Amino acid sequence: MYCRYCGKELPGKPNFCSSCGKRLQEADGDSPSTSQTIQSPTLQTFLEYRKKKAEERQKFSCGKKAAKKPEKVQINVGLMSMVKGGGLKPLRGRSLCLSTHPDITAPDLLDQAVKKMKDFNKDLDDGPFILLYPDCSEVVNVPGTETPFMLKTYKEEIGKPYQRITIYICSKTDFEEVGKLSATCDTDSDPEIVIKRNTTLDLADTLPFEPYNMSSPVHNEPEDLNSARGLSLSSDLPQTIVLDNDHDYASPSGCHDVKSSCYRTYTDLFGPIIIDDDDEDEVPIPDKTHDMASEEFEPTSVQAAEVIANLALAIDHKKVSRFNISRSDVWDGAVRGFRRSTYSESSDIFVKFTDDAGSFEEGLDTGGPKREFLTLLMTHLRNRPIFDGPPERRYLVYNSTAVREDEYFLAGKMIVVSIIHGGPAPHFLSKDLVNHLLGKTTFNATVEDVTDEELRKALRQVQEAESDESLQDVILQYSTMFQTAGCLRRTKVHERHMLIEDYLRWYILGRNQIAIQRFKEGLASLQFLTALQQHSGVLAPILCHSSKALTASEMESLFRPDRSPRGSNRWQKENQTIGFWADFLLDCEEKVAAVSLEDVLMFASGLAALPPAGMTPSPSIEFLIDSPFPMACTCTNTLKLPLLDTYRVFKTNMEFGIQNAPGFGCF
Repeated sequence: MYCRYCGKELPGKPNFCSSCGKRLQEADGDSPSTSQTIQSPTLQTFLEYRKKKAEERQKFSCGKKAAKKPEKVQINVGLMSMVKGGGLKPLRGRSLCLSTHPDITAPDLLDQAVKKMKDFNKDLDDGPFILLYPDCSEVVNVPGTETPFMLKTYKEEIGKPYQRITIYICSKTDFEEVGKLSATCDTDSDPEIVIKRNTTLDLADTLPFEPYNMSSPVHNEPEDLNSARGLSLSSDLPQTIVLDNDHDYASPSGCHDVKSSCYRTYTDLFGPIIIDDDDEDEVPIPDKTHDMASEEFEPTSVQAAEVIANLALAIDHKKVSRFNISRSDVWDGAVRGFRRSTYSESSDIFVKFTDDAGSFEEGLDTGGPKREFLTLLMTHLRNRPIFDGPPERRYLVYNSTAVREDEYFLAGKMIVVSIIHGGPAPHFLSKDLVNHLLGKTTFNATVEDVTDEELRKALRQVQEAESDESLQDVILQYSTMFQTAGCLRRTKVHERHMLIEDYLRWYILGRNQIAIQRFKEGLASLQFLTALQQHSGVLAPILCHSSKALTASEMESLFRPDRSPRGSNRWQKENQTIGFWADFLLDCEEKVAAVSLEDVLMFASGLAALPPAGMTPSPSIEFLIDSPFPMACTCTNTLKLPLLDTYRVFKTNMEFGIQNAPGFGCF
C-alpha cells in the first residue's frame, strides 16, 4: 500500500501515514455522503445583502446642517482723552481686545466698544462717546474714500491683520473741546518756547551749546528785559538762557542767577535749537535727528551724516562684494552674498537684480541698485522671526534655528552695512533694546509690547487688581509664569507696576541675552557700535521708529531742476511743469494720488526714506520731450519729468509711470 499524499510504501493497511501523518482510512459515518457540509455564501445572497445595506444608507439622515455663522475677528479698542496741551492722547493700559464681525459698521462698532470699555472700567463716564481713528479723526468713512466705514473694508485699505487694528473711543465733550481749541489757535498743540528779544539785537543762527561740567559765562542783562516773560537773551554773544525751576518758561530774573545745571536741563529738553530771525516771534525747532526722548539719548552738536561719513572712510571702493538678487526672494540672495567667503563689509557693494526668468537686468550698479537692495533688505529684516513686538518697536527674541544659523550676527552686520553704505536705517528697533545695547538702564516697555495673548492677559489682570488679596490671587494663578522670570513674590497693590516692569525686563531683555550679545557683535562691524556709544544722541534715533513722515516741501527742496536758458520757449514750458510737480507732491502728501511720496522717492533714487548718510549725488530734475511718462536714473538720482499741457494728464501719466516701473526706475 502506498500513501496517496506522499507516495511512501506502507506495510498493511494503516489508518495514518507514518511519513506525512495524514489520514488514509475514512472513519465510519465520515463519508462525504453523510458528513455535514458548511454552506458558503452564494453570489445571490451577497447581492441581496448589498441591496439591503444600500437601502439603509439612503434612509439614514444626520438632519439639516445648521447654517454656518460668519466667523468673528479680534481687534483692539482703546480710550482717548484730552490732555493738558489741548490735544487728544490714547491712555496707556486701557486697550482691550474686542471680538466682532468683519462687516460691522461704525455705529454698531461704537456700541460694542463702549460696552466693552464699561464692562472692564467701572470708572468710565456715561458718555456720549464717538469712534476715532488713531490720528484722532472721527470714524465715518474709510480714510481717503467716500465709502462708509466697514471693518472689513478698512482692514483691506490699511493692509494690516485684524489683530493689529486699533480703534479708539473718546468722550464727545473732549472731542468738541479740542475742536474748539484748534479752531481758535493757529499754533500746534505741542509745548512752545517763545524767545523775546530786542529788535536791534543781532542773534546768531544757533543757540550756544554748553558742554557738561562747565558753567555758562555770566553776562549782564539789559534792564528793559527784566520784566519780560519767556527766555531772556543777553545783549552780548554768546547768549545765556535763564530757566525757572518752577515753570516751563524762563525766569524774569537776571542772568547772574543762572547755573550750569539749569542750562544743561534746557539743552537736554530742547537743544540744539535753530532760531529763524525772519519772524517777530521766534519758535525753536528741535533737530530732526532727535526724534526720541532727550532724557534717553544725550544731545550733541555732531550730525549723523558727519559720523557716518567718517565711518565710511574705511570702505575700499577699489574692491567690490557681489550680490545676485531676485526681487521675489531678497533675503535668500542677501544671505548668500553676506556669507560668501570673499565678502568684506569694507568693500563696496555691487548688486545685480534678476528677473523672473533668471536673466540679469541690463546696466551696471553705480549706486541705484545698491540703494534699492538695501531698502528691500531692511523691509525684509523687520519681519524676520528673530524679532518680536509691535512693528514700530521690535526687540530680539531667541530662536534656536536662528542661533544655529548665526542670523543675529548677520542681522547686526546688515544694519551697519545699510547705514554706512548709503542705504536706509532700520527705524524699527525698540528704544529699550537700543538703551540696553548702550549699557543704559532706562526701560519703558509696556504690556502692549508683549505679543503673546495669554501673557498679556495675565499682566493686564495684575494691572487691574484693586486689592492686595485679588492681586495675590492673580500672582498665584500665574505663579509659573512669574517664577520663570524670577519675580514671584508677595506684592502689594501699590507695588504692582514694579512687578510688571521686572517681568517685562526679563521677557524682552533677560531671556534673550544670547541673541542680543550676538546681535551686538554684528553691530561692531566697521566700528559702528563704538560710534553709537560715543554719539548716541544722533545715531541711536536712526535705529528706532520715527513718527516724522516725508513731506512735500522736503521732496520739492530735495530735487533741484536743471532748466533751459531763461527766456527760451522751453524755459517757459519747464516752469509750468515745475508747478505741476509741486502740485503732484501735495496730492501725494494729502493721499489723493494713487502713489505716495515714498513711492516717488523710491522711483527716483531707490530709497523709500531719506538715508542718514545723505543723498549722494544730489537729486536733480530733468525734462523730457519725447516721452509722455516719467523716467528716472537712480544711479545719479535724476528724475525726468514729461513736458505736458495740462495737470490732469501730467498727474495721470506720473501715477501710471511710477506704478508700472517696479525695480530701480526706467532708463
